[in-house]
Parts: sequence; C-alpha cells; structure tokens
Amino acid sequence: MPTNRAPARGSAITSMSFGHACVDIYQGAVAALVPFFVSERHYTYAAASGIVLAASLLSSVMQPLFGALTDRRAMPWLLPVSTLVGGVGVALSGLGHSYPLTLAVIALAGTGVAAYHPEAARIARQASGGSHTAMGWFSLGGNVGFAAAPVLVAAVVGVGGLRASPLLVIPAVAGAVLCGFAVRALGAGGVGASHAARVPGRNDWASFVKLSVAIACRSIVFVSLSAFISLYAGRRVGGDIAGTAALFLLYLGGAVGTVAGSRLAGRFGRVAVVRWSYVLCVPAVAGVVFVPGPLLYLFVALASAGLYVPFSLHITLGQDYLPRRIGTASGVTLGLAVSVGGVVSPLVGSIADATSLQWALAPLVALPAIGALVLCTLREPARLEKTPSVAGPSANSPRQEAR
Repeated sequence: MPTNRAPARGSAITSMSFGHACVDIYQGAVAALVPFFVSERHYTYAAASGIVLAASLLSSVMQPLFGALTDRRAMPWLLPVSTLVGGVGVALSGLGHSYPLTLAVIALAGTGVAAYHPEAARIARQASGGSHTAMGWFSLGGNVGFAAAPVLVAAVVGVGGLRASPLLVIPAVAGAVLCGFAVRALGAGGVGASHAARVPGRNDWASFVKLSVAIACRSIVFVSLSAFISLYAGRRVGGDIAGTAALFLLYLGGAVGTVAGSRLAGRFGRVAVVRWSYVLCVPAVAGVVFVPGPLLYLFVALASAGLYVPFSLHITLGQDYLPRRIGTASGVTLGLAVSVGGVVSPLVGSIADATSLQWALAPLVALPAIGALVLCTLREPARLEKTPSVAGPSANSPRQEAR
C-alpha cells in the first residue's frame, strides 16, 4: 500500500520557502550594498553598477546550464551547497579594498544563486504537484528574502561598516540546514537519471521565447530600480533612511504581489494576470522616476506590485510551455531572462554619470509596455497532469497528480 506523503511534502514546501528566503537575501544584498560601496569606497555609478553586473553575469549564463543538467539528472544536494556558496561570496565582499577581488567574490555569490534556483524550482514543482498556491508560497519565500536584504545589510553594514560583512553569512547557514531538511523529507537524497521522457506533452518553444522576452523587460526595470532606488530616493526625499525605506518597500511588495498573483491566476488565468501586471507597471514606474517628495513611495509600492504579481506565474508558465524540459525552463525564467537586468545596469550607471540618475531611469518606463505587447500574443498553456518524482525516475515511485 502506498504511503501518504502529503505531510512530508507540506513540510518540505515550508522548509523550501524559508530556505528560498535565505538564498534570495544574497540577491537583494548586492543592491543593498551599493550605497555603502559608493560612500565608503567612493565608487562611481558605473563602478557600483559593475558590482550588480558581477552578481548577474555568471548567473545569467549558468542558471540555464544548471537547469539543463537537472533535466538529465536530479541533483538535490545542490540546494544546501549552493546556499552556502552564495552566502560566503556576499560575506567576503566587504573585506579589503580591491575592486577586482570584490567583483570576484560577488561573482562567486552569483554562481551559488545560479546553482540553487533551477533545481529548487524543479523540486518545489514536483513536491507541490503543480499547485499554483504551493509554487506561490515557494516564490514568496524568495521575495521575503529580497525584502529582508536591505534591512539586514543596514543592520550589519550600516552599523559596523563594510568590514562587518562576514556576519552576512549567517542566513546561508540557516538556509543550508532548511534545504537539507526539505531534501530529506522528500526522500530526494538519491541522484536520478533523465526524467524528461516520462513527462507528457510537447514543448512550445515559440511561446517560451516570447515569455522570456517579457521577463527580460521586467528584469531590466526591477534590477535597475533595485540598484539605484536607494540613491535616487535618498536624494528625492532626503537621507539614507529614506533610500533604505524605498528599497525595502520595493522588495516588500513581493510578499503581497506573489500571493495575490497565484490567487488571481486561479480566477482570471495566468497570462491575463501577467499581462495586466505589466500594464500597471507603466504608470507606476513613471511615477517613481518623475514624482518628487514622499509621494514617490506610493509609486514604489505600485511598481513593486506590478513587478511581483507575475513572478511565480512566470515560473509555472515557463514550465508548462516546456513540460519536457522543466529544469531548463526554470533556469531561464529564474536565471537568464531575469539576469539580463544585471547585464544592462552598468549602462544605466554610465548614463547616470553622464547626465543624471533621473534621465538614466526614464527609459525604464517603456519596457513594461513592450513586455505587455509581447504577452498579448501568448495563450494559456495546458497544465501538466502528472509530475515525476523528486529524485528522478524510479519503478517504485508513483507520479504525483497535479492539483
């Protein structure tokens, strides 16, 4: 008689959500560290945005590669190991004054983050049975980590300076423990072979490419705002606290937006919800760039909602467009398309150095509109009816029904 694994899967999703929060602290921490690099090391906008590029460049290339690897063989051990690698990279970034060394350790952090996400998304998808709500909770964990990053960095680096950055490794240790618990709860310790052939359905590469273009537009807006909103709000409103509050608000909206997105998708459909979220971003980003004073925070909150509501829906849409390449889909939607923003951020910094930060951010208003137009050509994909076991194929492991 098969064993009921629902309690184990529920606890695994919970652990993975908290573990995801610990990992994504290190994505948010890079942007949160930028003002401290500017103030303590006197970096220019272009040099500071190069830090963001270092975190994103390797990640943008490596996440799809790790995704392709997990399509061939399950690697659940990557979750705790990559969490530690990401944390160590950020923790070392404040030591010394060498710009190349800082770029190197930030790139190490980006590699850890790259290794984590495709396998984590694959395991979360399979553990959840394809549930929008469960994947929403998994994505929420990452968004909470983003929101916590500026607060954590302000508490550690704002008080002790960049030399206190080694303390930032603590969430990585906690995250590694949580990921290890999730893998153990799911019985995912073994390494399986390729599972792509066991999944029904056909890959819709054309729709997946269109979705990736829209995600790239969203990424450029989000990463550029993440990198510069602290500096921009500090000057538009006044004070370092004002800048930290704006970055925190930008990330905090993810907590509400991700949960709202999964619920709205159940009622209106994922493609429609994603499309209208991009439409909302157009006036919201315009308000962030052009509206002065405290009213800026309202538009930051609206932009955050528009950017985060589609976040978990991007993942499940990508996985459903490529049902036989879930690891690849996760690597691109969470990696390559998302990391494009980090690649573009030095250009934004260079424009800011040559003109002003406001003029550098102004072109961001057009990108959500482009994304919305691309999304108008997409249709809702068919949902997967079954998902393979977490550890890969096994003659004794029943497939889980999608909810």
